[in-house]
Amino acid sequence: MLFILAIASISFYEFVKMTENKGTKPNIYFGLPAVLFMIVNVYYRAVDYEIVILLIVSITLVIELFRNKDSAINNTGSTLIGIFYIGLFSSSIIGIRELYSFSYALYPHGGFIIISILVSIWLCDSAAFFLGTAFGKHKLFPRVSPSKSWEGAVAGFVFSILGMAAGKALVIDFLNWDDVIIIGIIIGLFGQIGDLVESLFKRDCGVKDSSSLIPGHGGIFDRFDSFIFSAPLVYLYLYYIAM
Repeated sequence: MLFILAIASISFYEFVKMTENKGTKPNIYFGLPAVLFMIVNVYYRAVDYEIVILLIVSITLVIELFRNKDSAINNTGSTLIGIFYIGLFSSSIIGIRELYSFSYALYPHGGFIIISILVSIWLCDSAAFFLGTAFGKHKLFPRVSPSKSWEGAVAGFVFSILGMAAGKALVIDFLNWDDVIIIGIIIGLFGQIGDLVESLFKRDCGVKDSSSLIPGHGGIFDRFDSFIFSAPLVYLYLYYIAM
């Protein structure tokens, strides 16, 4: 939980600073606590999600009445996008980790799934970059990310499945092969879409990276965008279908 709280809080801060380049003023003083609360709430299962969402939207709108900033629509929209894109999506990572909390003996399984997902994403990103650079001839989405190619995307997709297969062989043997392959497909597809979504936001904000926190690699949001974006779909699959 502390790991995800750190990733989410820094990512939200980077998101706010990105949007400020467009003259937007997201409410970081409410947004950041809201992001952290969503994550902690999943861990402790304190408040129903319907209530959490209603409260966050309502409070964001009420606070905007008193902020006296230039564009209420842009400010409110960017605040809520940041809260739900980063906070809600990141909280699903905790959901994955806690899937087996009903059993002390099985509890580590959630952690092994998280490790396998991270390895799968890193293999996907590495394969997409190196093989895309070497063999890429067809642009994937030039309006959003001119350097990405279809060849790189296909390579990333294949290696994301191979990454989950390696996880199956090493630490997640409790999942069957169908589940492992489907999770690999989810990561290979939606992890790369998550990267494109963040690139879309960065291009709109006129920035190359979410921050310069990691020299040569950008910010925390840049490093974990695929993880954050694909986690909800993995969680939904595991919770409603695999288990």
